[in-house]
Amino acid sequence: MQMLTHEMAELNELLLSCTNSIQSMALFLNQAQDQELRDMIARHYAVHVQDYNMKVEFAKQQQGSTDTLDVPPLPSMQPMPMHPMSVQPVQPQIKLQQLDDRAITTSYLLTLKRAGREYAWAAFETSTVQMRTFLEDAFRMCSHQAFEVWQYAVRKGWYAAQQAPAQAVQNLAQTYQEVPYHQPAAQYTSGSQPQAQQPGMTMPGHRYQ
Repeated sequence: MQMLTHEMAELNELLLSCTNSIQSMALFLNQAQDQELRDMIARHYAVHVQDYNMKVEFAKQQQGSTDTLDVPPLPSMQPMPMHPMSVQPVQPQIKLQQLDDRAITTSYLLTLKRAGREYAWAAFETSTVQMRTFLEDAFRMCSHQAFEVWQYAVRKGWYAAQQAPAQAVQNLAQTYQEVPYHQPAAQYTSGSQPQAQQPGMTMPGHRYQ
């Protein structure tokens, strides 16, 4: 497939990243003890292989890849704890023969986050619609899978998560006021200057017009 020099460099980095992800997932599947964790990684595995093979097709085939990435649906949101959860302390080990389930979960979650950021960045640097669409799909794949892994880690007490204080949320809500125009550019088509508006006030007759 024809591509610019920087696109080729991006694709090479993504292929290396995907190679690392697939091989890491193979180790995770071999070492994970919790069945839920094993099932989750196994369910995620196939689309990562598809993702890698599509990149190879972009590199090898003149027409690029004609496949469409099988992006998994976004998991439903699980209730978050209202009070601070007790997170199990952790200490990095300098000598290991096998990863435990917490280490596997952490490594896999960070792998998905890193890969997702790489896909998002590469999409902005891509000049072809076909590859940009693929990279956007790959970002959604990582985002959806990372969300599932994160919720699993929170339930296990391996990731700190708690509700923000109500007062802080209220302060945030009071800081920013919505714009009362759904089509703001229309305010410039009549030839007159837009009317001034005081913060927090809605102009009659103009809301979302």
